Amino acid sequence: MSADSKQPQPPEDGAATTADSTSLLLSHARLTDGRTVDVRLVGGRIEAVGTAGSLTAVGARVDLAGYLLLPAAAEPHAHADTALSADTPGPVSYAPEEVQRRATEAALLQLGHGATALRAHVRIGDVQGLGPLEAVLQARRSLRGLADLTAVAAPRLLTGVAGADGLAMLRDAVKMGAGVVGGCPDADPDPAGYVEAVLGVAAEHGVPVDLHTDGDDPARLARLAAMAGGLRPGVTIGPCAGLGRLPSDAASRAADRLAAAGVAVVCLPQGGCGGTELRGAAPVRLLRAAGVRVAAGGGALRDTANPVGRGDPLEAAYLLASLGGLAPQEAYGAVSTEARAVMGLPEVRVEAGFPAELLAVRGERLAGVLSLAYSRIVVHRGRVVARTSAVREYCDSAATLDLPRQTRPERPSEPGSPPA
Repeated sequence: MSADSKQPQPPEDGAATTADSTSLLLSHARLTDGRTVDVRLVGGRIEAVGTAGSLTAVGARVDLAGYLLLPAAAEPHAHADTALSADTPGPVSYAPEEVQRRATEAALLQLGHGATALRAHVRIGDVQGLGPLEAVLQARRSLRGLADLTAVAAPRLLTGVAGADGLAMLRDAVKMGAGVVGGCPDADPDPAGYVEAVLGVAAEHGVPVDLHTDGDDPARLARLAAMAGGLRPGVTIGPCAGLGRLPSDAASRAADRLAAAGVAVVCLPQGGCGGTELRGAAPVRLLRAAGVRVAAGGGALRDTANPVGRGDPLEAAYLLASLGGLAPQEAYGAVSTEARAVMGLPEVRVEAGFPAELLAVRGERLAGVLSLAYSRIVVHRGRVVARTSAVREYCDSAATLDLPRQTRPERPSEPGSPPA
């Protein structure tokens, strides 16, 4: 989604969630610039940021000594209907209760990793019809107050005689509550016609577009960019691993066209998902150099496309840094700031006035956090919604080594403080 896209509307089911009105003080948190601060949250926003010990707690307090405080991550490319289905014996069940259970469990898993907002692609059409979408929308309602889940309606075909039903179903999906329209034009006999149909529905209903494409056909990408240019609230494509297999000059020209059209790219550093056949990752540095907005997502989460997917945004950032050559700050930005922008969400900074969507990870520096991100505390709309506490123990040894231990400074116990 382009940088100047409109701000998101309330949840698609029309029941906007009221932010928690209580106050929460996050004390002694370390920021990426090296400062140690107190952060007071009120009504779902950051009310004040001050030096450690300078702010008083009106309500609850969480001691974040030993933690790095970051803007929360977001997941821009999940597959809610197939998540956690790899171990299912026989064909994957699309029974509504099964899809809802898997979608809810997957969202909670990703929330625990630090993603407080998720965009989930859901296949519609064929024998399942709109059933999987309704199940994911029900999961979204059950997650209200914990995480924000947006569904992307993804029909299989949209052109020709067979595509007429898909097009009607796509319109029905938006009316049901799908907040984004998408699908995989590469799988349609007429990819350009598929893109045109999706863009038409998006323009009718004022919703964003998020398309699956491998990006290995420069001419097809050029047509997509020409059709998508100027569409608001925005167009996103991914995972675009095929761009990395093109000759560098062809890839550069394609990236320039995408940048000029304001088309964003969501890459999948872990490689591939159910919407594409080949593994690999998009050429992130080339795209960024051309001015394309690039976010990173998790993609397949333990389904038939990837039976070991983790759905962890910090893993995606780690891979961007270790394999993609991005600086840690840029890598984390791809799963937080850039991911939120692609999803049309307000920017988050650890500054007064910004939304209280935060992630605290045990560690002192961002590079270390991306390497060893174990203990985490997740804040959504101003309240703690998930905690992960990791403790490592070693057996007794005669060795006497003066090594750092995972302990907290001596300080009186405070209500709500995380374990060491």
